Amino acid sequence: MEQELRVRFAPSPTGPFHIGGARSALFNWLLARKEGGKLILRIEDTDLERSTRESEENIKASLRWLGIEWDEGIDIGGEYGPYRQTERLDIYRQYTQKLLASGQAYYCYCSEEELDAERQRQLDKGENPHYTGRCRDLSPVERERFIAEGRKPTVRFRVPENQQIVFKDMVRDTVSFESNGVGDFVIVKSDGIPVYNYAVVLDDALMKITHVIRAEEHLSNTPRQILLYQALGLPLPQFGHISLILGKDRTKMSKRHGATSVEQYRNLGYLPEGIVNFLALLGWAPAGEEEIFNQEELIQAFSMDRVAKNPAVFDVDKLNYINAHYIKQASPELITELALPHLQAAGFIGEELTAQQREWLVKVVAELQGYISYAAQITEHIGVFFNDDINFENEEAHEIMKDADIPKVLEAFKTKLTALDQVEPAAVQAILKGITKELKLGGKKVYMPVRIAITGKMHGLELINLIPLIGKERTLARMDCLIAKI
Repeated sequence: MEQELRVRFAPSPTGPFHIGGARSALFNWLLARKEGGKLILRIEDTDLERSTRESEENIKASLRWLGIEWDEGIDIGGEYGPYRQTERLDIYRQYTQKLLASGQAYYCYCSEEELDAERQRQLDKGENPHYTGRCRDLSPVERERFIAEGRKPTVRFRVPENQQIVFKDMVRDTVSFESNGVGDFVIVKSDGIPVYNYAVVLDDALMKITHVIRAEEHLSNTPRQILLYQALGLPLPQFGHISLILGKDRTKMSKRHGATSVEQYRNLGYLPEGIVNFLALLGWAPAGEEEIFNQEELIQAFSMDRVAKNPAVFDVDKLNYINAHYIKQASPELITELALPHLQAAGFIGEELTAQQREWLVKVVAELQGYISYAAQITEHIGVFFNDDINFENEEAHEIMKDADIPKVLEAFKTKLTALDQVEPAAVQAILKGITKELKLGGKKVYMPVRIAITGKMHGLELINLIPLIGKERTLARMDCLIAKI
């Protein structure tokens, strides 16, 4: 019987959920769904000082918003729990005792000051810093002396000498390291808490993880982890190290490149479909030229053999292009909901809306959906519906309004608009066409001055949709306001 594919996403809850973490989670989830396997969500909270439950909740909420559901793990449970590292300390202790008893690990009593001084001596000599094994073979007398001094030991793993550590990476093919370059490393800190490289091996093995897909920065951890798997007699998973995410300037992505957390993009009014589609293309290339994929299409198209070794560039322009596609497809009601906090912050609307105001706002948003890439951008376009003090956008617009035919056009438009009972797109269209025929003028000589008289601008939204939303009284008042400025 074929072994079930089991992947995991194991974030540290030490801050807002990073967009790079979301990409790792997505690749694991896509592979699990493609192969009919399981995604396990585990929390690596052994960094006691920085880990918080608030951050953990942020990670879970962000994953769920993106549509990445896990099959086993925190909140859900499963037969291989607990799924939070701080709840697994007894498990780690049992394996530590085995390693100590077999001589594959030992207590190290070196102080931080001694280790720092040793590191500095090595750097001064031009050597790579490494642990020299001072506590590798302590005599019982030496050990007793250190204990009497009150030193709290760490536990170090005894790295075998002259061994080549080779593994086949799903992304990078064959990778090899020399064990002599690793040095005996700490697996349990002096406070009894296991370090990442130790806990992750035990967790992955005991949770029967078959494929470990994670960021390239973990590649250098892999030889240590493989040595631990071998020492404990545990089966090795398949490793796949996905590329770093760089900013457009090809430096490691950071806050200076813009938003870095999933929550920031959510708050800006990006859609989860847009973020997921974009993240999938960060380091993975589909077989064809297509760039827009819904969730099911991504699952079907995804494979690890199309994941690139080269760094992925986080191109915000491309994200905006992809997200704009989903914004256009979304309901105006949804985009209105996402835009509300931004419209309130910009002072366009108050905290409370009547049913009538909301209905009007949804219609306005529907007109603007094709012009925005994410909901927060709506504040850059919506002003035309709120500002009744009309000014010319530039000198060219002012000059157009000095044409001899303009007063006739504007007067005719005002008269016909005033006579309307219902200001609807079809009625406005009929007025504009009627004026071009009556005054024997080209469309530009009618539509352009009417637009400038209402908005101050030469280009913009369809007049026949804009005027009904501004309303008869406000449209006429705006025209009077601008005519006075000619």
